Amino acid sequence: METNPPPRASKNTPAVEMPEPHIREQAARALSGFAVIAAIVLAAIVGVALIAVRGTLQEVGGSSAMVVVGVVLVVTAIVLARGLTPVSPGEARVVQLHGRYVGTLRTAGLRWVNPITSRLRVSTRIRNHETEVSKVNDADGNPIEIAAVVVWQVADTAQATFEVDDFVEFVSIQAETAVRHIANSYPYDTYDQSRLSLRDNADEITERLSQEVVDRVAPAGVVIIESRITHLAYAAEIASAMLRRQQAAAVVAARRLIVEGAVGMVEMALERLNEKDIVDLDEERKATMASNLLVVLVGDNDTQPVVNTGSLYQ
Repeated sequence: METNPPPRASKNTPAVEMPEPHIREQAARALSGFAVIAAIVLAAIVGVALIAVRGTLQEVGGSSAMVVVGVVLVVTAIVLARGLTPVSPGEARVVQLHGRYVGTLRTAGLRWVNPITSRLRVSTRIRNHETEVSKVNDADGNPIEIAAVVVWQVADTAQATFEVDDFVEFVSIQAETAVRHIANSYPYDTYDQSRLSLRDNADEITERLSQEVVDRVAPAGVVIIESRITHLAYAAEIASAMLRRQQAAAVVAARRLIVEGAVGMVEMALERLNEKDIVDLDEERKATMASNLLVVLVGDNDTQPVVNTGSLYQ
């Protein structure tokens, strides 16, 4: 029974509909951490000095006021120090204030933000995810084994943090789903040139796989750099039968090519003999020569010449 090929998705048509994200990344307000460190150190030194000179003051009221100021400066320095946030290359810090997203720090170095905010570290490095070898049925119902590798990176830290529970696990599950869907949509191989197959159209299938993964992980603020199938084979229970089928198909294709070439050579030989007027051949002799040439050209074994000492009709 002939199976119609699955429709090819347009590049502008998403393979799967995902909800639109409710939040987008924005830059957080921050100061240079080194400038704030200087202010913190100065406040701490002054506060400690004021507390230390308490015994040298003669007036009790004055000494108490100096102590209070000193304590306030030390506490202020400690609070300000909590706002220092180091940002390493290849990572970002998602800043929240009382549960509200206020921005993302991406500039590498020491930064200072509001000390009462929470800062979540999110890696923006390029990552690899290799799916497990999955056993699925292709479009023709044949069990196959397939696996792929997906290269991805976080592009929007706000979406990665707030739109999904765990963006790493989300990418993993969606990549597995996309690989299975692609395997179910196309046959492992086909002899119909109008149909795509997993084995013969690797570039087109890879492009379709990448597009589907992109559509699936878009809500998590993730960009897909590359997707590629790393393992593709028939399942063990039908591998030997499919190997015999492929070998038979290869033999048929080779025979077809040999016959087409032999017919062309016979046609060329008869035309050249007729043009050069080397021998006058009637229809029966042409048929005999064509038959002999085809046997010689198509046969697997070397030809054994037979010398005819009589006429063609004996």
